Amino acid sequence: MNVLFLQDVAQKAHAGEVKRVADGYARNYLIPKGLAEIVTPEIMKRVNKIKSVGDAQRLQETETMEVLAQLLDNTQISVMARVTPTGRYYGAIGSAHIAETLTTTIGRDIDRRLLETIEPIRAPGEYEISLKLTADIQATIHITAEAEE
Repeated sequence: MNVLFLQDVAQKAHAGEVKRVADGYARNYLIPKGLAEIVTPEIMKRVNKIKSVGDAQRLQETETMEVLAQLLDNTQISVMARVTPTGRYYGAIGSAHIAETLTTTIGRDIDRRLLETIEPIRAPGEYEISLKLTADIQATIHITAEAEE
C-alpha cells in the first residue's frame, strides 16, 4: 500500500515522503496514529506543504539536540550502589539509573532510550557511554561507578 507520511517516522520515512509499506502496518499503526494517509490525488496536492512543515520541525529538533549535545558532551557523573564482598554490585546500574542521574546533574530531562545500547554496569570503575540524540548527533558522557559505604 502506498502512503504519504504526515510526520517523521524513525528509520522509515520523513514527513512528505510517499512510500510503499505493508498493508497491515499502514492500517494498524500508521493511519490510526495519524502518521500517514493512503495516497489519493487530493492528498498528493498537499505534499509540498507537508514536506515544508516536516523540514521545519526537523530543523528545530536538530538545533535543540545540538545545544543538548554541547551541554552533555564530556559530562562527568558519579553513580553509587551497594557492592557484594566480591566487589560486584548487588544489582546492576542500568540505563534508567544513569538517565535519572544525568537528568538531575544537568537539569534537563534525559530519556533512557537516548543512551546507546549498553550492558548494565556490574562493577565499580570508569565507564564511557555515548548518547544518540538524533541520527547525526551524538554526545559522550563519562561515568564513575563507586561503591556505596
